[in-house]
Amino acid sequence: MTRPKGTLIRNSTGTRLNHWLTAACFVLLVLSGLSMFHPLLFWMSALFGGGQWTRAIHPWIGLVLAVSYAAMIVQFLRDNLWSKDDIAWARTIDKVLANEEEGVPEVARFNAGQKMVFWSMTLLIPVLLVTGIFVWDYYFESLTSIETQRYALLIHSLAAIAAIIIWITHVYAAIWVRGSMRAMTQGYVTPGWAWRHHRKWFRSLAATGSLTNCSKPLHRP
Repeated sequence: MTRPKGTLIRNSTGTRLNHWLTAACFVLLVLSGLSMFHPLLFWMSALFGGGQWTRAIHPWIGLVLAVSYAAMIVQFLRDNLWSKDDIAWARTIDKVLANEEEGVPEVARFNAGQKMVFWSMTLLIPVLLVTGIFVWDYYFESLTSIETQRYALLIHSLAAIAAIIIWITHVYAAIWVRGSMRAMTQGYVTPGWAWRHHRKWFRSLAATGSLTNCSKPLHRP
């Protein structure tokens, strides 16, 4: 797909495919996991062919998610390193939520909120993977005790709840900030969007000559 003239590449095709594969796996894991979490939610197992199929496919989807997210870590690690600017940005979160620009520090490719999502998932997904392996009866039942499995299942459930809350926050923020979804669906943003929401990133692109083809005015998102 050819991006409109004057726009900026935010995410490459490979990055977007990686992101949506991770997102799809996460949604499938949430649905299959919730169906096994409580009898009232068991009806969700019909989406996977029944209880037995749900129990069988859930851990395999988890493995795909772990590999897919590992690829995202490789791509986004450098841009998610914490800096003092992130602390300053977090202190002005009230202005950010009110869409006020005055007094809000300039943001690089990702703001502090996005970095918190990244690092939270970077912590939670390995926890979910390890605890999930402990309760994967088909392959590892004989290697773990019942008590270990109970503790692993408790930790797995708590980590899953935390991950779901973070995912909901991530989706809400992406929808709330107009233009963010397009960055991950079509890969591009306007110069105005970059200037308003990620001004330091915009300046870095300008410094490297990546704005040569941009002709749209900066004040228009």
